[in-house]
Amino acid sequence: MHAECAEGAAIVIGDRDDAIEAAIARGEFDDLPGAGKPLRLPSRHDPDWWIRQRLEDDDIDRDALLPVVMLLRREHDELPEVLAELRDEQQVRELLEDYNRRVQDDRLRHPMARMLAPTVDVEARLEQWRALERERAVEPVVQTAAAREGRRRRWWRRARD
Repeated sequence: MHAECAEGAAIVIGDRDDAIEAAIARGEFDDLPGAGKPLRLPSRHDPDWWIRQRLEDDDIDRDALLPVVMLLRREHDELPEVLAELRDEQQVRELLEDYNRRVQDDRLRHPMARMLAPTVDVEARLEQWRALERERAVEPVVQTAAAREGRRRRWWRRARD
């Protein structure tokens, strides 16, 4: 009996069976995950049973299944935390411009979409980031002075006791 393989060449079914038997003899199927365990098949016919099972087992990143607009909206909500971690103004600018470009690309691909991801005002966000950086620059000086003051108090307190 003959069958067609992916390249279009005819292979003999017996040869395929022989190849499988040889792989079994070499032990190539011995340590497969789930070996010896029954398949968790649904009680009714479901052609997507395997994807549902992988979702239940958390084998798949669920975010990869969301529409791009939802991912962009989530990214927009997380922008303040992400920007707070950056220390270079050029990185902040590039990140914001890249985000806006991806939002515009999504809008061009889906012009009739009801849900849109918001764009950001790059200059306004940069000004917020600069203000945060100025606060960070002052914060260590204040903390250092408070730490010195705290040490002095503790020293005087011990001297009175």
